[in-house]
Amino acid sequence: MLHALAGAATLGLRGPWARWSGRRAGVQAHVVDLRSDTVTRPGPAMRRAMAEAIVGDDDYGEDPTVRELQEKAAELLGVEQTLFVPTNTMANLISVMGHCRRRGSQLLLGQECHLQVYEQGGVAQLAGVLANPLPDLPHGTLDLAELQRVLARGHGSPYHPVCELVCLENTHCSSGGRVLPIDYLRQVHLLARTYGARIHLDGARLMNAAVALRVPPAHIVEHCDSVSFCFSKGLGAPGGALVGGPKDFIEEAWRFRKALGGGMRQSGVLAAAALVGLAGAEEALLQDHKNAQRFAKGLQELASPVCSVDPATVETNMVLVRVNGLAPTELCQRLQVVSADEVAQIGRAVHVLVFPWTEQSVRAVWHRDISTQDTDLALRKWALVLRQLES
Repeated sequence: MLHALAGAATLGLRGPWARWSGRRAGVQAHVVDLRSDTVTRPGPAMRRAMAEAIVGDDDYGEDPTVRELQEKAAELLGVEQTLFVPTNTMANLISVMGHCRRRGSQLLLGQECHLQVYEQGGVAQLAGVLANPLPDLPHGTLDLAELQRVLARGHGSPYHPVCELVCLENTHCSSGGRVLPIDYLRQVHLLARTYGARIHLDGARLMNAAVALRVPPAHIVEHCDSVSFCFSKGLGAPGGALVGGPKDFIEEAWRFRKALGGGMRQSGVLAAAALVGLAGAEEALLQDHKNAQRFAKGLQELASPVCSVDPATVETNMVLVRVNGLAPTELCQRLQVVSADEVAQIGRAVHVLVFPWTEQSVRAVWHRDISTQDTDLALRKWALVLRQLES
């Protein structure tokens, strides 16, 4: 997999590449940054809220803006309480530590989920928990028969690790932002309860899933025992996440946060940004989903032998583009290069930034900083590069 090689440094994207490039032949190039929904910049309203936030020492529980965020988020997610933490990675680790209290307990999860691939094995390093990865199905789900088999194997056995927890990810990033169906969540929760395990939901992009399903986030979370929730992706805040669950679970989560170095002080500055992101979330994410679909359909209409996409798989803000006969890294580089006749052909000089995702695909992610006009520019640049490749 190429995910780990797909950082900005790998593609030579530093400094001004984040938004505007330099010039070629006196022409300034516009950057359409589709690498991730983490690259957003706080807008004027968010910056103003951060500057004017009323703050206190949150490590003492005295920051009023953090308390406001935690209360609003608890209502949104349908949980008793939430806890504000620096990152969703920490939120996931805290949740695993809260559920898996005996050393050597087992955690079941998908082999391509974020917690398994991108969080440095923190559950083993820091929590002493054995992660047992199961194959992901194309939709980002786990095979229920296989899940039951592994749950049953360790249930009451003196030889196998005790499975305390099943972790799910919604939306499922490695599957291209796919949404876990509500009925699937219900079935997994029933299986887990049957064998004495609990469910944690990695809800880094939970709002994307809720918007796609047209349900309140609480309707998703009700099938889980805990949830993480990120503000620095589609909601556009510069940082921050939440752990949500029962009151006693969150009381222990506070202790784990402290042990992991996540106790923050005047963090109302970040909480204020998160509140602004929450306020406009549904409208903004719906537009992101529409733009992703617009791009997928436009790329499909190009009918290129080099790049292909199935719009039916684009459920939220991510598009996985299959690449044939060309290394994905080379395609990414070509999408950055400004050719001499580009302005005449597509109207302006454009750099499109995307990730090489696997050996045969690239990933593009829509977010608040990408407009419909940016989407169309990206399509025109993609079409130009494909014509050059096919000529």
